[in-house]
Amino acid sequence: MKGTLKHILESERKRENEELQKSYASGSTGESSRRGFLKKAALGGIALGGFMYSSIEDTIAQTTSGVNRASAPSELKITDMRYATVMGKHIIRIYTNQGIYGLGEVRDGADVRYALFLKSRILGLNPCNVEMIFKIIRQFGYHGRQGGGVCAVEMALWDLTGKAYNVPAWQLLGGRYRDKVRLYADTPEVDDPVKFAEVMKKRVGEQGFTWLKMDLGIHVVNKIPGALVNAEFWNGAAGQYDLREYMGYGNTLHPFTQIQITDRGLEGLQEYVAKVRDGVGYEIPLCADHFGHFDLNNSIRFGKAMEKFRLAWLEDMVPWFSTEQWKKVTDALETPTCTGEDIYCLKDGFKPLIDAQAVDIIHPDLGTSGGLLETKKIGDYAEEHGIAMAMHMAGSPVCFMANVHCAAATQNFLALEHHSVDVPYYNNLVKMTGSKPMIEKGFANVPLDAPGLGIELNEEECKKHMPKGAGWFEPTPEWDQKRSHDRLWS
Repeated sequence: MKGTLKHILESERKRENEELQKSYASGSTGESSRRGFLKKAALGGIALGGFMYSSIEDTIAQTTSGVNRASAPSELKITDMRYATVMGKHIIRIYTNQGIYGLGEVRDGADVRYALFLKSRILGLNPCNVEMIFKIIRQFGYHGRQGGGVCAVEMALWDLTGKAYNVPAWQLLGGRYRDKVRLYADTPEVDDPVKFAEVMKKRVGEQGFTWLKMDLGIHVVNKIPGALVNAEFWNGAAGQYDLREYMGYGNTLHPFTQIQITDRGLEGLQEYVAKVRDGVGYEIPLCADHFGHFDLNNSIRFGKAMEKFRLAWLEDMVPWFSTEQWKKVTDALETPTCTGEDIYCLKDGFKPLIDAQAVDIIHPDLGTSGGLLETKKIGDYAEEHGIAMAMHMAGSPVCFMANVHCAAATQNFLALEHHSVDVPYYNNLVKMTGSKPMIEKGFANVPLDAPGLGIELNEEECKKHMPKGAGWFEPTPEWDQKRSHDRLWS
């Protein structure tokens, strides 16, 4: 047995050396050699079972022969953090002493300083110690957009670690369940339901999406006389994203508006959804979002009026932290319920909802929920309780690809949001470092032959979509110094 193994090892080493010499001769030592290594690593993994009787030296020699090391991972140190703003999104780079860097993204709508503040906490650390660094910076994140800085750093660390070890991020999370990630296409509201249905049909017929999402709420009927009660007091109750006034509609919790939906309002909403359903059919999952700020009782009335349309889910009917109210809504409806895009980390937010079986689907945004590993943990915990996971995403291709790796590694995953379907330059903002394009016919390709997140920024295209006068990853020395004592206990 050992003689056979020795012969196999010697033959394989000879073959790999010959290929390596050819590679050097042709100048092909970049991404193609990385892809070659990954293919060999896959074959090596298949063959490992045959080495159970080999010496440890033979096993190690086989599994590490021909590895094109991108770095010396144990000697990596973080040396800098910089950012650039592209298409309104803040993309960070974390640099190291070995010339490799990692890409991350601050969640849409968040301040880049949430990430820059963390620079002084991570300088000098080894970026491959992702979980340890996450525990250092976790206290500086919070629900909503305040989690954006911590998550951006976490994304960049996985990108760096993958590049250091020359493996995709999904492999570092434990492996993958799928090679393609199903996308759901977010579609902006259109007042005319017939025209809206036409847009949705395009999503399916031309763009290849197999899951759709629509904005469906009281804004659809707020101009119909007698559709709503108490809406005029809140300036028509249409501005739930108008956050300028603390006591305005957008900043007032759902139970405290006392807006009610009348039968006429429900009929108007039913008519709208019926025309959309007639346009796209019932084969396609169709989920709904952006209902408005109204209370538990009206949420249930609304949900029951929608049941005949078999929507894939009703999202964010009441605030995510109202666990008991979510439980009542979920128990009252046949349509699945869904929440989670503003929840930061498992124990603080998702665990109570999951433990109480208060929702049917959890819906984390990786840019808030804690990044790749924490979101996988959230999904795994939900899976143990029989709850599925969809993923909210409204970022650039950097955040998008971080989501793709997490989705690939999580078994109970349903679909990932693509919020920029109609942005013509979106895919061109990055260059895929593997062999497949980012998106094909409603699915994202999981990078199988590229390290880290599997992307690099397309600098030329990115600079076309930056604020006037903005810099391209300029130095940030003002964030180098730590100025506080961070320990939370004595």
